[in-house]
Amino acid sequence: MTRRRAYALVVAACALPRLAVLAHERGGILDNMEKSDVLARVLLRSGTFGYIPGVPSANTQPLYGWFLWLVYWLAGKHWWSVGGVQLLVAIATALLVYEIGRRRLSNRAGLFAAIVATLQPYIVWHDVHGNREILDQLLGAAMFGLALAAPTLRTGVALGAVTGVAILSNSRLVLLPVVFAAYLLWRHAGWLAALAVPVLAGVALAPWLVRNEVQVGCLAVTTDARALWKANNLGTYDTLRHGGWIDDVPDIPQRRPHPRPGPWYTPYEAGVYYARHGVKIDVDECAQQNHYEHLVSQFLQHHPGAKAKLMAQATWMLWSPRVEREGGPAAGVDPIRHYVEPVWMIALYVLGLAGLFVVTMRMRVLAIVFLGYETVAAWVFAGTTRYRVTWDFVLALLAAAAVDRLLERRRLRWRRGTP
Repeated sequence: MTRRRAYALVVAACALPRLAVLAHERGGILDNMEKSDVLARVLLRSGTFGYIPGVPSANTQPLYGWFLWLVYWLAGKHWWSVGGVQLLVAIATALLVYEIGRRRLSNRAGLFAAIVATLQPYIVWHDVHGNREILDQLLGAAMFGLALAAPTLRTGVALGAVTGVAILSNSRLVLLPVVFAAYLLWRHAGWLAALAVPVLAGVALAPWLVRNEVQVGCLAVTTDARALWKANNLGTYDTLRHGGWIDDVPDIPQRRPHPRPGPWYTPYEAGVYYARHGVKIDVDECAQQNHYEHLVSQFLQHHPGAKAKLMAQATWMLWSPRVEREGGPAAGVDPIRHYVEPVWMIALYVLGLAGLFVVTMRMRVLAIVFLGYETVAAWVFAGTTRYRVTWDFVLALLAAAAVDRLLERRRLRWRRGTP
């Protein structure tokens, strides 16, 4: 099959089911969007990246908020503008997966990997709704492809820059530049190329970090340490075990560590209050960050057994073949999540495991790096299907390698005339 035909097939496999979802759910595409939507709308109206005009915030990783701001600025906030642009990102991701497979495995394997990755039932629905993971997929594929490329200084520079941007989309990737540097050293890239990864990642992060230091008051990728605490306290395990998400974990009764009366609002809660009542609430999110990080430190020190249970739970929730829901409605897609997705993922896990034994050593190690980092990040924070699917293309590439090897063996046997 020619490359042009393969591109056409990949685009069709990606676009057609997502267009069907867009047409079916156009009224609900913008429902339950994450807080980046508020940041994008405030930025568009006032020029302030925060939840309240004139009050800057660093309460979440910024990339998806900037992405939505650009969409709103160019086309307005509509189901077709958000869903349409995210469809284009999904197509770009699928084509990138195809190119990785074509270059590192075979044209057939690249086509198989791209189609399997883009047709995963959960992702088809997830990609066209307001979820920041759409960018994590594209950046993850870019990082994987760059890390597999020839280990040169240019590769290290590009990989570092893309990884820095990926951290602005997902703060849990903050240690990934160091992991990539070690991987390049293992591939004999040299110290200069390996060092370029964390250095260029730091360069990509620097404007955002300096902005937070100057405008917010602390040097941080995100100040949302309350989410980290909600994933690491004595109430987390039972909440997740009973089907809730970390947002459902009860907050501490008194959240203000200093004597001023009143509730200690998060920046997002202060933004909601401002939208309803027109009153600005003074929020010291850097103090909140320090306070919740202290609580997490205390939990880890005094309850190592409870943390070990959370780590085991996070591993299962991350890698479970069924969809682990983190709250929110899923009407119309629950049958697919409950029945189709588990079968799809079990087959992908089996083929992916087989693929580990047929790919090259450098691809095998990189796949383990990606999948292992996902698992460790879940140990630190929490695990759910939504966090795993962004890098499921790695499993699709491994599965494609296994299928490609099987088909090649059958072809050779047929040519030799053996059964």
